[in-house]
Amino acid sequence: MTAVREATPEGRYGRTEDQRADRRLKIIGASLGVVLLGVVAWIGFDYVGGKGISAEVIKSKIVSDTRAEVHLEVRKDRDGGGYCTLRALSEDGREVARRDFRFDQPSDRIDDVVTLRTTSRATAVELMGCTAGGGSSR
Repeated sequence: MTAVREATPEGRYGRTEDQRADRRLKIIGASLGVVLLGVVAWIGFDYVGGKGISAEVIKSKIVSDTRAEVHLEVRKDRDGGGYCTLRALSEDGREVARRDFRFDQPSDRIDDVVTLRTTSRATAVELMGCTAGGGSSR
């Protein structure tokens, strides 16, 4: 004769360990799902309603020991304004010039050459970033 194992009567002895683990996993999964949904919403909002300014250095040219020229392209809202910060670096990485390029032209694309006066010979020019709104004068 084979022994038949019967389950305990449901609800008589409380929850089993498996049921507790399942409930815990469901809570953890739901919490992680909410966090993931929040991160996706935040990234989407930032992408759609971002600052609206993007810029890039097309090319740079070291003209002399005291001057560097930068071809800068800025894309923005037609009516928006702001400024971009550029800096020139020497061979050893020191900053030898810094300039804020202000723009408020009624155009969505600005293509301009900016001159930086340096304290010594520059070897590289980099775009630090752009900010919408007020700032330094050109």
